[in-house]
Amino acid sequence: MNQHSRFDLPLCLAVEEDAFFHSDEIIKRYIPDLIGQKAVIISEQNLIDIYREKVNDISDDFGGAEIIAMKSASFDEAVYIAKKVCMEEIRIIIGFGGGRVLDTAKYAAHISKAAYICMPTSLSNDSLASPFSVLETENGARRTLECKIPAAIIVDTNMIISAPEVQTLSGIGDTIAKHTALYDWKLAAKKTNSRTEDFAYALSRMSYDSVYHCDEKNMKSRVFIRILSRALVMGGLAMEIAGSSRPCSGSEHLFAHAIEEYYPQIRISHGLATALGSIPACIFQKQDPEGLVQFCKTYRLCTAPSAYGITEEMFTDMWEKARTVRPGRITILDDTPYDRMQLIEIYRMMEETR
Repeated sequence: MNQHSRFDLPLCLAVEEDAFFHSDEIIKRYIPDLIGQKAVIISEQNLIDIYREKVNDISDDFGGAEIIAMKSASFDEAVYIAKKVCMEEIRIIIGFGGGRVLDTAKYAAHISKAAYICMPTSLSNDSLASPFSVLETENGARRTLECKIPAAIIVDTNMIISAPEVQTLSGIGDTIAKHTALYDWKLAAKKTNSRTEDFAYALSRMSYDSVYHCDEKNMKSRVFIRILSRALVMGGLAMEIAGSSRPCSGSEHLFAHAIEEYYPQIRISHGLATALGSIPACIFQKQDPEGLVQFCKTYRLCTAPSAYGITEEMFTDMWEKARTVRPGRITILDDTPYDRMQLIEIYRMMEETR
């Protein structure tokens, strides 16, 4: 249950063709008070090199904003950027990039109290508008930190169309994972004699439904990009309203976290890992996973674990570790005895989906 007396919402969500070439016009339209304020652009060097023209255009739109290539997606880097922003009286931080960049820029803006403008180069997960940043801390460990959501989110549909397909698939995966996450949230509320935040629940459900029931099957179409953009933002807002990640994160996310923490050699994105985890989670919840399986096939989202280098032995171990990876996070796993043979059967069933 949300204990907050208030929550924030973005003042602007613009999903437009060539939006990065007229970002100043978009901000002037929605947040005119930011026009003329000193700004800085945070990105990664490889993205700056690839999208030099667009980055320079954004810089020009904001009065020659300094472009900073961050060195790492870490807490220390975010603090370093925030210190620079405070010392130089910068009022706007623009994050241009994928999840690593956006989380770093978002947390730096939170610390420095600067306005944060999110400009994603891909739609890989729902951190676009979430009140959390996942950053590296000591010894490379990743930690989820609370922060303020963006003042503005600007999505350039042409940019997303040109992004690698796997990144869009990751965003789709993170969205459909809400199906099992919402089940787990209700289960946790029942067990703790609390309740789900109705509006947050509805937003997360709408996020899932808008993609799952989408008539547009072409991931590269502008129609689909608009739908996915809004779905990911709705997921982030659901977390903001709930005051936690519960509307979007359940047992399927515990599986993804187990991969990230115990099997770093497995190269799978967060969104794809949650999609992979949703199918067994459905089975544990006694829901039919066939709808999710067919949906994934429609978008060529592979749900065979071996496609990502996950062996049968790894798969069973990942689910065992998922039970303890986030202590206190109540999910269906608490009611599901560990059954290695059942997990092997699920693994083999998922292999047949290729």
